[in-house]
Order: sequence, then C-alpha cells, then structure tokens
Amino acid sequence: MKRDRSLDVLIPPLELAGTLTLPEKARGLVAFAHGSGSSRFSTRNIAVAQGLNARGFATLLFDLLTPQEEQDRSNVFNVAMLGQRLVGTVDWLQGLEPAVASLPVGLFGASTGAAAALIAAAQLPHRIAAVVSRGGRPDLAGEALPHVRAPTLLIVGGADLGVIELNKEALSWLGGPSALEIIPNATHLFPEPGAMNAVIEHAGRWFGRHLQAPTSVRAAS
Repeated sequence: MKRDRSLDVLIPPLELAGTLTLPEKARGLVAFAHGSGSSRFSTRNIAVAQGLNARGFATLLFDLLTPQEEQDRSNVFNVAMLGQRLVGTVDWLQGLEPAVASLPVGLFGASTGAAAALIAAAQLPHRIAAVVSRGGRPDLAGEALPHVRAPTLLIVGGADLGVIELNKEALSWLGGPSALEIIPNATHLFPEPGAMNAVIEHAGRWFGRHLQAPTSVRAAS
C-alpha cells in the first residue's frame, strides 16, 4: 500500500508555515493559494488536496500571510503581494530535493487566492504548468490575465450569483487555454452535498491533463 509523506515546512524569508505532502512517484505538485480570511487549515482546500494526493499529485498547503500580517484585514485583499508570495514559494520549491524540484508545478486558488495564483502564473510562464480556481475572483488579477499562458480552469457554483459573471469576464481575458465549469446549485463555498466532490473531480482531471512541464522547460531539459 502506497503511503504519502507529509512534511511541516517553513518557507523563507518570512518563515511561512506549510504542509508539503508527497505521494510515492508523484506526477506533479500543486501549491494552494487560499482565499480571504482562510489558512492552510481550510477544510475545503484540505479536502481538495487529499483528493489530488489520491490521484498521485504532491500538494503544498501554506499560509500566505504571517500571523502579524493577518491582523491587518487589507492584506487579505492585496492580491499583488500574495501573488509575489506564490512566486517566492515556487522559487523555494526549486531548491528542494531533486524528486520535488523536478515536478511540474500547478496552482490551485480559492476566492482572492485565485487572483494571486493567476498573477504568479503570469510572472512564471515557464514554471507554472496549470491553474485551477475554485469560487475565485480571477478578475482581480486585472492586467495579468492576458499574460497567463498556463491552461486555466475556473470552477464556480451555479448559485454563486455575481461571481459567475466575474469569472466569465476573466475567462475572456485569459491568454492561454481556459475553461469554465459551473457546478449546478452550488453556492460560493460549495457546502451542498456532492459539490466539493465535483470540484475535486474537475480539478483532478484538469491537472491530470495539463500538469506537465511547460514546453519551453521540456525543450531545455
């Protein structure tokens, strides 16, 4: 029976706390960017991470803010800063053991974390292989959207009125392959029976299809 290996990590230079989970023979690594007011202990993101682990993907759940920064509510919505934290985290991953550093990297963003993930993907076109947004605000990535080359999946609840329209608008601006999946009758946090399972299924299929080294990286290797 295969067993996942979980490590508690501190990501420099701010020592951001996280959990890195490594299945045997991982096929890729997905870093999570949680939404406003959440943390690496988000039960929803943990559920998605476990679903991805079962499909052979390594995952990194980590806090984008220090405990002190969390006291200032405005930091939660500073998607430019959060995007830079993700860029730094991807750089940090490249310095880990070869079995981890060699994995293609995907990003999973929820709520405002989706915008941060897209900003990071725009800055790292040769490093980020795929992006998935859950109930996200990709529109907050603004001018970064046309520069995103990674295949991007936007998942929205069918009853998440207003957010659906914002996702459709963001979809039209994305520069790479993209798709929108609407989960029928689901609200913003996907608490309805079966809704999170649908999110996990869509995310797993998307990463399974697209999470491989970007072409330029493969060509250079």
